[in-house]
Amino acid sequence: MTAADRRAPHPPGVAPLLPFLYVAWADGLLAPGEIDALREKIDGLDGLADDDRQRVRAWLDPQNPPDATTYFGWVRTIREASAEITDAEGRTLTSLGCELARMAGESRGIVATEEGRRALAEIEDALGIVTPEVLRDLVETAPSGGSASGDGQAGVPPAMPEAFDVEAVRAALDGNQRAIRDRVRRLLRDPAFRRTDPKIDDDDYRDVVLGWAKLLAEQGIGALAYPEYAGGEDDIGAFIAAFETIAYHDLDLVVKFGVQFGLWGGSVNQLGTEKHRRKYLPETGTLELPGAFAMSERRHGSNVRDLQTTATLDLETDEWVVHTPTEQDHKEWIGNAARHGRIATVFAQLVIGDETSYGVHAFVVPLRDEKGDTLPGIRIGDSGHKMGLNGVDNGRIWFDHVRIPRENLLDRFASVDAEGAYTSPIPSASKRFFVMLGTLVGGRIAVGSGANSAAKAGLEIAIRYGERRRQFGPAGADEVPLMTYLSHQRRLLPLLATSYGLTFAMHDLADRFAELPPGGDTREIENEAGALKSLASWHATRTLQEVREACGGEGFRWTSRIASRKADSDIFTTFEGDNTVLMLQVAKELLAGYRSEFADLNAFGLLRYVRDLADVRFGEINPVARRNADAEHLSDPDWHAALFARRERQLLVTAAQRLKGRLDRGEDSFEAFVQVQDHLLTLAHAHADRLILERFREAVDAPPPEASGDYPAGDVSRVLELVYRLYALTTLEQHRGWYLEEGLFNGTVSKGLRTEANALLHRLRPLAVDLVAAWGI
Repeated sequence: MTAADRRAPHPPGVAPLLPFLYVAWADGLLAPGEIDALREKIDGLDGLADDDRQRVRAWLDPQNPPDATTYFGWVRTIREASAEITDAEGRTLTSLGCELARMAGESRGIVATEEGRRALAEIEDALGIVTPEVLRDLVETAPSGGSASGDGQAGVPPAMPEAFDVEAVRAALDGNQRAIRDRVRRLLRDPAFRRTDPKIDDDDYRDVVLGWAKLLAEQGIGALAYPEYAGGEDDIGAFIAAFETIAYHDLDLVVKFGVQFGLWGGSVNQLGTEKHRRKYLPETGTLELPGAFAMSERRHGSNVRDLQTTATLDLETDEWVVHTPTEQDHKEWIGNAARHGRIATVFAQLVIGDETSYGVHAFVVPLRDEKGDTLPGIRIGDSGHKMGLNGVDNGRIWFDHVRIPRENLLDRFASVDAEGAYTSPIPSASKRFFVMLGTLVGGRIAVGSGANSAAKAGLEIAIRYGERRRQFGPAGADEVPLMTYLSHQRRLLPLLATSYGLTFAMHDLADRFAELPPGGDTREIENEAGALKSLASWHATRTLQEVREACGGEGFRWTSRIASRKADSDIFTTFEGDNTVLMLQVAKELLAGYRSEFADLNAFGLLRYVRDLADVRFGEINPVARRNADAEHLSDPDWHAALFARRERQLLVTAAQRLKGRLDRGEDSFEAFVQVQDHLLTLAHAHADRLILERFREAVDAPPPEASGDYPAGDVSRVLELVYRLYALTTLEQHRGWYLEEGLFNGTVSKGLRTEANALLHRLRPLAVDLVAAWGI
C-alpha cells in the first residue's frame, strides 16, 4: 500500500474501528505484541471489506506506524463526532464505534449484526483497558481533572465519599501502639529536631544526631524495652513502634537510636544476665554510656559462625584476652565506634585452655575512657564518608590482646567458671548459636518497619506533589494535576498499597514478638522477620527511586527530602542481614518445615506426600476460576488467598523435588543448594507476598476503630478494602507470567487483572492524599 493510500480519508467501513486504532497508538498504551493480537482479531471480523481490511492492517504495522496526519485524522473524527453523542465519555470503545458507524451512514458493515458487535466487544475485553482513561483526551465533555464516580463500571466498588475518616484509618494502622507513636510524633515536631544544612561537616553532623538521640533518651524513649530499674517499661513492642516512627523523620537518627538502645543495649538485655543489666542499662538508657555492637568483620561479613576475633580465657588472671588475629579480621561498619562509643558488645570465638573453641559468644569490651580517649590495645578507624547515613559514626576496630574480666561474657546461654568449666542450658552448640542470634530478631523487625517508613515518607511527598503539580491537558483546556494521569497513578498507588500491607504485616510480627514468653521459640518469627525485612527494604529502595522520578527535578533537589532518604535507606537492604542471604535462610527454613511434614513416611505419610506432588502437578484450583475474568471474581479475597498460597506451596514442593533429585544423584549438598538458589529466592519472595496478603486481609476484616460522627460506620473497612484489592491484583499482575506458565489462570484473566487494577486506581485517586495523611508523618 502506498503512502497516499495510508493517508486516505476514512471510509465508512472502518468507522467502528477508529476508537481501537486510536488506542493502539495513543501514548504507547499497547505493546507491539498486543498490536499484533489486535490485527489478528480484526482479520477475523465479518463485514469488513477486503480493501478496508488491508488498510487497517497497514495502520497496525508496529514496524511502520501511521504518520501524524493519519493519526490526528482519527482523533479529529472521533472528537467531532463525540460532541453529538450522548454520554460520550461514559461509552465503551465498542458502543462508541457503533455510534461512529451510524453517523458515517454505515449500516451494512461490521456492526450490522449482533455477531459483529459481539466481536468488537471481545476485542475490547482482550485489550484489558479502562475506557474512560483512554477517552479522556478525546471527548469534549470529559473533565480536565478529578475523577468519575465509577458507579456501575465493571469492577469498581460501590460509590464512596471522596473523603474518609483519616483519624480512624490512622488508628487502624497504628494498632495497639498508637500511644507511643503519637508521643514520638509530638516530640519530633519540636524545633530542636529541625533538619541541618546538607553541607555540614561529617563530625559536626554526627554531633547533631547524637544530640537528637539524647533528647529522645531524656524522654525515656530509648529505654522503653529495658527493665523498670533501668528507666524502662520492659516493652519491646513500644520500642519497635518508636523506632518505626522516628524513621519518618530522619534515618541517621533512627540508626543512631537503634545502635545505642537496640543493638548495644538490647544485646546486654537479651544476652546478658541480671548483673549485666543492672551494671550497664541505666546509663545506656540515658545515653551517658554510648555503646556499639561489634559483630561483622571485614573478611567474613554475614558469616557470623566463622568470625575470627577470639576471646581466650587466661585461667591465671581470670580474664578473657580479646584479639584480632590478622589485619583483615577487624570489626567493620560498627555504628558508634568511630567517634562516640565508649563500650561494645563484641562477638568472638570463645576459647578455653588448649585452644578448644566453643563457638561465637558475646563479650562486653570497653573501647574508650570517660574523656573519649581510646584504651590500650584498642585501635579504631573511621569507615569514611559514605553514600548516606553520614550522621552515624561507623568505624572499624582491632583488638590487640585486650584483657577484660571473666564476668564480661554475656552469659544468659553459656557461662564459664573460674576453673574454666564451660556450661550451657543448651547442649547443642549449633542450637545455642541460633538461639543466641534469635534473641536479637527485634532489630530485624525494627529495620523492616523503618525501611517501610522511609518508603511511606517518600510516597507522601510524591503524592501530595502530584496533586499540586499540573502538566499538559486536553486541547484548549487547563493543565491537569499529575495524579490525573493513569501512568502516574500506576507508578505510585500500587507502591502505596504495598506500604499499607507491609505496615499491617510488620505490626503483627512486632506484636507477636513482644508477646513471646522468656525463652520462647522464636524460629517462626525469625523466619517471618527475615522475609518481611528483606521485602520492606527492597520496597523502600524501589519506592524512593520511583518517587524521585515522579517529582522530576523537584525530587532531585535536596530540600525535597527524597535524595537523603534514598541515600540513607540504601544500606537497609544489607544491614541486619543481607537480603539475599536472609531470603535463602527463609527458603531453607521452609524446606526444613516441609521435610518435617513427611518425616514419618509410614503409609499415611507416604500417601500425603504423593497427594501433594499430584496436587502440584495437576492443580486443585477450580478450572472455572482459571477462566473467570468477571470483576466480582477478580475481587474475591478467597481467590487471592488461594493463588498466593498456591504459588508458595508449588514453589516449595518443586524446590524440594529439585534438591532431592540432585542429592539422589550423589551431588554434594552444598553444590545442590547453590544450583537451586534462584528457585529458593523466588520461593522466599512468594512466602513474603503471602504473609503480607494474609495480614492485610485480617486488618480489613478486623472490627474497625470507632469513627467520628462525621463519617459513616464501616468507612475504614471500605477504604482498606480498596487498598487491599489493589495490593492483591497488582501483585498477581506482577507475577502473572508464572501463573500463566502453570495454567492457574488464562490470558483473559491476566488481562482482566490489568483492567480491574486500573479501575481501582481510578477509584483510589481522589483518596490518595488522605491515604498518605493517615500515616501521620
